[in-house]
Amino acid sequence: MVATIRYEDIVKVPKALLHDHLDGGLRPATIVELAAEVGHELPTTDPESLGRWFVEAANSGSLERYLETFAHTVAVMQTPSSLRRVARECAQDLAADGVVYAEVRFAPEQHLERDLTLDEVVEAVVAGFTEGAALAAEAGTPIRVGTLLTAMRHAARSQEIAELAVRHRDAGVVGFDIAGAEAGFPPTRHLDAFEYLQRENFHFTIHAGEAFGLPSIWQAIQWCGADRLGHGVRIVDDITPGDSPTLGRLAAYVRDKRIPLELCPSSNVQTGAAASIAEHPIGLLRDLRFRATVNTDNRLMSGTSMSREMALLVDAFGYGWKELQWFTINAMKSAFIPFDERLAIIDEVIKPAYAKLLG
Repeated sequence: MVATIRYEDIVKVPKALLHDHLDGGLRPATIVELAAEVGHELPTTDPESLGRWFVEAANSGSLERYLETFAHTVAVMQTPSSLRRVARECAQDLAADGVVYAEVRFAPEQHLERDLTLDEVVEAVVAGFTEGAALAAEAGTPIRVGTLLTAMRHAARSQEIAELAVRHRDAGVVGFDIAGAEAGFPPTRHLDAFEYLQRENFHFTIHAGEAFGLPSIWQAIQWCGADRLGHGVRIVDDITPGDSPTLGRLAAYVRDKRIPLELCPSSNVQTGAAASIAEHPIGLLRDLRFRATVNTDNRLMSGTSMSREMALLVDAFGYGWKELQWFTINAMKSAFIPFDERLAIIDEVIKPAYAKLLG
């Protein structure tokens, strides 16, 4: 089965992406050009070398170096034109990789250094996604991009960002998220924002169960009411392995309720949440039929793409087209767009393409 799956075929097949950070997916050449415009100093101005630097810094095991990578990308995303360009190129790059539906997240509060308002930041990014999707359609690789607005969990602006997301819900924003260090910053610190979103019938995901374990997942679901778990990989801490694995009460609840896990294999290896792709819990979670999805997290820092993530899983677990379709449909089922629109993409785009490969 493995031998029949070629990388170029993975690129062509439709994919759905739920967990991708805008400031973690810039083209190195774009960073160089934008940094020159604003006078921001980079580790190197050679795009190829810069791309390698980002991956090496993210792989270094040093949190300081990992965070420094985002300091460089965020620094060049402080004007309407730069935000539009980065979003436009993001949509084009994902579409060229065969992604037909993507939810891309970013934190508006991190893009205010040049006196933009939060609304202006969101408008610029959404405009960029719209432009990129139009260009992708012209190139024969149509994509739909939804925007997730992220609040930083160590800050105190989650209510403001939640209201911002709802304000733009009919103009491209499909959901809300919190991100940042889990330890010491539990999701319950932002309970007011989540309760507001629930009253507004709005979707949200929460970064939980990546760097911190089961308590973070439990709070995200049972206190905050998250629709999905950003990463959620540490749910395996509540599963006793063996020939017949035993699920604890939290793991059983997550599986029974079909709560989607936004798993990011390469990123999880970089951050130490998994020792290797072959040892990544996605294999066990897939076998146990959790609502597992495959995601990129930060394409620049991980030197990755959706096609690469899938290819790594094919190599590590011997997956075939059947399993790749399963992950893709899981993601599309879990998207923050209306049910009929999700179903249309599954039935009219994803299933017909895989049917040709499955014979």
